[in-house]
Amino acid sequence: MTETTAGTFMTGSGRAIRIALLAGTVGLLAACQSSQMMNQNIVSIDTAQGSEQNIASLTNVIASNPNDPEPYNVRGAAYGRAGDDRRAMDDFNQAIALNPNYYQAYANRALIERSLGRRMDALNDYNKALQINGDYDIAYIGRGNLYREAGQQNDAFNDYSRAIQLNTTDPRAYHNRGLIYQRRGQQEQAIADFSKAISLAPKAAQPYNGRGVSYLALNDDRNARSDFDKALALDQRNAESWANLGLIFEREGNFSEAASYYQKAKALNPNYQPAIQGLQRTVGNS
Repeated sequence: MTETTAGTFMTGSGRAIRIALLAGTVGLLAACQSSQMMNQNIVSIDTAQGSEQNIASLTNVIASNPNDPEPYNVRGAAYGRAGDDRRAMDDFNQAIALNPNYYQAYANRALIERSLGRRMDALNDYNKALQINGDYDIAYIGRGNLYREAGQQNDAFNDYSRAIQLNTTDPRAYHNRGLIYQRRGQQEQAIADFSKAISLAPKAAQPYNGRGVSYLALNDDRNARSDFDKALALDQRNAESWANLGLIFEREGNFSEAASYYQKAKALNPNYQPAIQGLQRTVGNS
């Protein structure tokens, strides 16, 4: 859960701590969906760190060092991974009480607050973390996610760019900025950012799907197909990639194959509009 490390992207629309022309219309809707499910959710998840054994070990450390804020912060992250928000918040609160300048604990607490829908509290904590350490890239990324969810695209873009200027190795900064470039129609810049995210997190499906959407918008169906295939190889539950491959088949006039891909996407996400609309276009033509 911790805001201090980045690794693989998560799929689905669950909380981050459990730790989106025909081509333009359908493809960018797919990107929109990807942006919602991610935020997004590119925090590395090490389930062992949320295990009862690890928490028990950290509790022993705290018993021996009750005035040290660091083990509280680490145990709070472990509770976050285990899904125990209340205990995670208690530990982050205690870490901050012991060290009011513990900027990592503010960022971690913000992640919990965001997952609980307490966005203003999360924003205040990210601001506090950056007030203490103006070079903390993770807080810029976290705050950027809040801004993007609130529709403040320019503010989000600036925060992601600041993290990148600080030489972040967190793929979320590049992926999420790529989604904003994509939304602005700046596909070449989006492709560059998605490619950087892929280099940092090669086993994550979302950047491949995002880059494929930008290739699709540039009518580069060959590279788009390759990226969507790769996204599905990494995550068979990726409804967006199934629908986007359906769009490629539809553009080729292969309506029967397109319909089968749209149907797969709809089975994974019954309310996914690009899949529903794709089926409406192709079923009668196959």
